[in-house]
Amino acid sequence: MNLNTMKSLKAFSKDQIRNKIEFENPWWKFNKIDSYYSEMKRRLYFNIFSPLIYEKRIKRAIVLMGPRRVGKTVMLFHLVQDLIDNNISSQNICYLSIENPIYNGLSLEEMLLHFLELTEQSSSEELYIIFDEIQYLKNWEVHLKTLVDSYHKIKFIVSGSAAAALKLKSIESGAGRFTDFMLPPLTFHEYIDLKDLSHLINLKKKEWKGIVGNYYQTDKISELNSHFIDYINYGGYPEVSLSPEIQSDPGRYIRNDIIDKVLLRDLPSLYGIKDVQELNSLFTTIAYNSGNEFTYKQLTVSSGVDKSTIKKYIEYLEAAFLIKVINKIDQNAKKFKRATSFKIYLTNPSLRSALFSPLKKDDDFIGNMVETAIFSQWSHNTGFIPFYARWKNGEVDIVRLSNEKQKPLWAVEIKWSNRFVKSIQKLANLKSFCLKNNLDRTLITTLDMEEIKEDDDLIYDFTPSSIYCYTVGKNAIDRKISNTMTIDH
Repeated sequence: MNLNTMKSLKAFSKDQIRNKIEFENPWWKFNKIDSYYSEMKRRLYFNIFSPLIYEKRIKRAIVLMGPRRVGKTVMLFHLVQDLIDNNISSQNICYLSIENPIYNGLSLEEMLLHFLELTEQSSSEELYIIFDEIQYLKNWEVHLKTLVDSYHKIKFIVSGSAAAALKLKSIESGAGRFTDFMLPPLTFHEYIDLKDLSHLINLKKKEWKGIVGNYYQTDKISELNSHFIDYINYGGYPEVSLSPEIQSDPGRYIRNDIIDKVLLRDLPSLYGIKDVQELNSLFTTIAYNSGNEFTYKQLTVSSGVDKSTIKKYIEYLEAAFLIKVINKIDQNAKKFKRATSFKIYLTNPSLRSALFSPLKKDDDFIGNMVETAIFSQWSHNTGFIPFYARWKNGEVDIVRLSNEKQKPLWAVEIKWSNRFVKSIQKLANLKSFCLKNNLDRTLITTLDMEEIKEDDDLIYDFTPSSIYCYTVGKNAIDRKISNTMTIDH
C-alpha cells in the first residue's frame, strides 16, 4: 500500500458512529424494542438471568456466554424491554453490537462516552450498557475490567458466542469483577414451552403410593414422542425450532453458521490450531458416533489425527461446549486410575442431524441420540458430574455418585424400547450393579410404556424416554429459578 492510498483511508466520523448508536437503540424514541424481538417468547432461562442484572449490592459486569445461536442476543433485547417495564428510563439503556465494523478501533470506554454525550447524561446516573458479541474486540476483558472499576453506577452486560475464549479470559482477568452466565442449548422442556405445546401433550405430575413427585405422565405419549424426535433433530436452537424453512435444510444453517464458525474460526484463533481439517475430521467422527465409547487409539485410526493432538482437540471441543466427555467407573463404582476409554456426547443432539441427516423414530442410531438428548438435559444441572459403569460383562448408562463418599446415589438405563418391561431378567447387569452398591430402586426408560415392577427387593421404574428427558430438563430449570429467588430474597 503506497502513502497516497494510506492517506485516503478515513475513519468513521463522530456523526456516523452516533447515528449508528441511535439506530441500534430504537427504544429511545418508541419506548419499546422492535416487534421482531418482542413477538418472540422469552426463554425460561430469562428468569434465571435477569435477577443478576437488577443486583445492586455487588458491582460486577455480567458476561452472558454460550454456543452460537442459542438466543443470547434475543435475551438481551428481552432484557431491555424488561428494564423499561420496570420503570428504567429507556434513555438509560444502551445496546451496542461490537461486531459492527463502525466500532472498529474504538475502546469500550470510547463507545460509552459517545452514548453519554449523545443522550446528555452523566456517568453518575443509573445506566445499563450492553455490549453484544464482545469477542470481536481484542483484549475485551481488560477494557471491561477498567470500566467496572471506573464507573460504579453503571451496570455492564456483555455477551459473546466464542464461549471457550470468553470463559478463559473471564476467569483470567475478571476475578471479582465479572459474573459468568452460561446459556445452553434448549432443554426439551424449554422446546415444549417455546412452541406452546404444553396443552397438546397434557403432562401432569405423577403420583406413586400417594406421593406426588417431580416426575410426569401423559395420556398423549405418541404425540409427545413425535415432538421428542423433532427436538432431537432440530430442537437445540430456538430459531431452528421455530422455523420450518430452516428445518427443511438444517445442515446449511447449523453447519455454516454454527459449526464452521466455531471449528474454522473461534477455536483456531484461540488455540493457534493450524490444521482445521484435522479438527473438523475429529468432530465429525465424534458427532456421527455420539454416545458411543471411544478410545484414543480408535479415534486416531478413524480420524487420522495422532493421539496427543486428539487429547488437545477434545479439550478444545469441550471448552467450546460442543461435546461432553463422560468417564467410567467399574462395577464397584470405583474410578479408573488411567482412563483408556470414555464416552463422548454432543451437547446438543440436533448438531448430528445437521451434519448428516434427520433421524426417524426407528432409525438404527436413534437410541444413541435419545441417550445424547437425555445427557444434554443433565448438563443443565450445575455441579452434577455423571458417570457410566462398565465392566467385563456389563454396563449401566448413567450413574450419580455422592460428592462426599463417591458412592452411587442412583443408576439409570436408557432404552428406546418396551421389551425390557416384560423381560426384566434381561436387565441383569443393571440389577447386579444396583444390588452390589446397595441401591433399592432404579429407573429404565422405554419407548412409550410406564410401569413399576419389583424383583429381589429392587424396584424398577419404567418411564418413557421422552418424559424422562422432559423431567430432567424441567427440574433443572425449576431448581435454578428457585435458587435465584432464594438468593434474591
